[in-house]
Amino acid sequence: MPASSLIRDARPADRAAIEAVTLASYEQYAAVLPSPLWEAYRQNIVATLEKAEPATQIVAEDAGGLVGAVLLYPAGSVMAEPGGGAALPLRWPEVRLLAVAPSARGSGTGRRLMEECIRRARVVGARALTLHTTDMMRAAMRLYERMGFERAPDLDFAPAPGVLVKGYRLGL
Repeated sequence: MPASSLIRDARPADRAAIEAVTLASYEQYAAVLPSPLWEAYRQNIVATLEKAEPATQIVAEDAGGLVGAVLLYPAGSVMAEPGGGAALPLRWPEVRLLAVAPSARGSGTGRRLMEECIRRARVVGARALTLHTTDMMRAAMRLYERMGFERAPDLDFAPAPGVLVKGYRLGL
């Protein structure tokens, strides 16, 4: 990521750009998932972003445009599993929907956004930071593991038959 880039809190005016960057980032999975699953996943992404408070959104900006975004939910937030699963309060802060524009991949944007999530979780005194991912997100899984996140099967869930969403935890 160029030195001129900036990691910052999202602003309400960033909503459309956050959605565009996130959908562009996740579009690659349309080729991996069966059409009905991809459409449900895409709808879940859009709905999650629509409900997200600006305070939970962190963005990466470069040359005046957004090149990345991530959601960081505080501990105690109530999250429902996709597909109408159980709604449970989060024990620890949780990272969701890490997204890097395809044009910015390999620039360190994802790492910098994750480092900011870790920093913020430490500032509030969290003992851990969690996230969820799937096997189709291999590059993201490698990033998380390089950053010290470890598999946490107790956080796993299955939103659809044959789809396992894997939990990861980083002790802080």
